[in-house]
Amino acid sequence: MKYNSFMLHNFRNIPQVQSISSEIIEAIEVVGSVLPFKTNNYVVDNLIDWNNVPNDSMFKLTFPQRDMLLPHHYDFMERVIKSGADKKAIKEAANKIRLQLNPHPAGQLEYNVPMIEGDKLYGMQHKYRETVLFFPSQGQTCHAYCTFCFRWPQFVGMNDLKFASKEAEHLLKYVQAHEEVSDVLFTGGDPLIMKTKHLETYIRPLLDANIKHLRNIRIGTKALGYWPYRFLTDDDADDLLNLFSDVKKAGKQLALMAHFNHPVELSSDAVAQAIQKINDAGAVIRTQSPVLKHINDEANLWSDMWKKQVELGCIPYYMFVARNTGAQHYFSIPLVDAWKLFRKAYQNVSGICRTVRGPSMSCLPGKVQLIGVSEIKEEKIMVFRMIQGRNSDWAARPFFAEYDEDAIWYTDLKPAFGEEKFFFTDELNSFVSPQEIEVDYE
Repeated sequence: MKYNSFMLHNFRNIPQVQSISSEIIEAIEVVGSVLPFKTNNYVVDNLIDWNNVPNDSMFKLTFPQRDMLLPHHYDFMERVIKSGADKKAIKEAANKIRLQLNPHPAGQLEYNVPMIEGDKLYGMQHKYRETVLFFPSQGQTCHAYCTFCFRWPQFVGMNDLKFASKEAEHLLKYVQAHEEVSDVLFTGGDPLIMKTKHLETYIRPLLDANIKHLRNIRIGTKALGYWPYRFLTDDDADDLLNLFSDVKKAGKQLALMAHFNHPVELSSDAVAQAIQKINDAGAVIRTQSPVLKHINDEANLWSDMWKKQVELGCIPYYMFVARNTGAQHYFSIPLVDAWKLFRKAYQNVSGICRTVRGPSMSCLPGKVQLIGVSEIKEEKIMVFRMIQGRNSDWAARPFFAEYDEDAIWYTDLKPAFGEEKFFFTDELNSFVSPQEIEVDYE
């Protein structure tokens, strides 16, 4: 299959689009002027049930919907477009909205950017002690865009909001200088949108340098869900698999952090064949997704996903919650509901699927998991633990919050038992500005 992409300028050329209403098309154009929109022929022809549009989950996952913008934002953007404004004016209007959508949640831009020799490395992030994230400049797009994506600022042409680097030598130098780093995670966008020859320029120097403390190379990707032919029939598919094998031969683990948001993404013969080829190359596939209203907020969908992932040779890894950026108001469900969903799905799988962790918030302090709801001394509470923390000493520490059936993010929580703050609050505040940019969407 030859890859063909569809974006705002040409999505009307999709044959199936001819049968949907003018109202849906107008919403795609209005919302797609603010939030990034891109799909492709594999998604359109194989994953979307066009007989169930606009309710189909995969349609909502890849095509902008009216309610993904708050009403006043939608009305503003609609007026600008219908006024006959030129492209420059439309972009300026869109940027005004984008800056209100918390484009860099969890202090990514403020607190995660590392330094070397006094210079900030804006194409990298180093939040957790063991793991460095690298954003190769050639990988700052995807085969298709997820409408919930918290990295949406990478795709909207606002360069001051974008992480990207071509400096492979900076990555190498930084990893060599930081013996605590065991993992390098290539992310984006999607690094596998790149040609293999470009990906190699970042990975091979790490292998050739024989850095003893570097153990794992990770690649975050949606390619298996949106374009499995990247591993099958693309011109350099074999080169990519050979690169995976070479990572293994160099004594490092190659982990593909695969994003699957719905069971239908696992249904094609192509994705099964791609997973087999990746496993044969010595890589390990770990799967993750947020729980999303309108997309996958049913327990059976998650248990089905985990079972199928294990059947195909993947390891269920994370269930996240929708991050506080972009269209969070559209996708989020209360934390308590996410836990109930997780628990029900978890109960319906065998132990081999229970490698998954969740529901987890990737927030300012770290990765925070809701373990459950309990009652202590006649007080109903929510029990959390820190999976990862800005301070590694926070990892695996439990903490407690007052029960709140409406809370969707950690900033909605209040400490239980009359405590004034959580265990991490003072230390977090010591290096975080009091004007933290995490926003309230209400």
